[in-house]
Amino acid sequence: MFTKKASEPINLDKVDTIIGKDTHVKGSIMSVGVVRIDGKVEGDILHRGDMIIGESGSVIATVKARNVVVAGEIQGNIEAEGKLELLTTGKVAGDIVSSSLVIADGAVFKGKSQPRSEDKPVNSRTKPVDQA
Repeated sequence: MFTKKASEPINLDKVDTIIGKDTHVKGSIMSVGVVRIDGKVEGDILHRGDMIIGESGSVIATVKARNVVVAGEIQGNIEAEGKLELLTTGKVAGDIVSSSLVIADGAVFKGKSQPRSEDKPVNSRTKPVDQA
């Protein structure tokens, strides 16, 4: 009833988890809340919330999240339940499935894009994070 809708903007002032500029993570990540990545992540990311890839962020992974803002780099496929936004410095090399796609002037996108089917939530085939 009071859950955040996929189309609501990301609250940049409320970040729950930060992967810092000098941090390198290898493996699968499952999380909730708002996550900001300024370091490097390699693996799969299944996120039940909003994700921000900062300008220094580099992600080599399959990404599934509610809303995604990319100011850094993602190499891999992205599935966003709501909005995927590539900022001016953003770079994505991979296929995209999202409800909404915004690509700013200067952003780079190499891949295919298709609209997300409204009847299938992004994380529909996975257990809730707290039961993992």
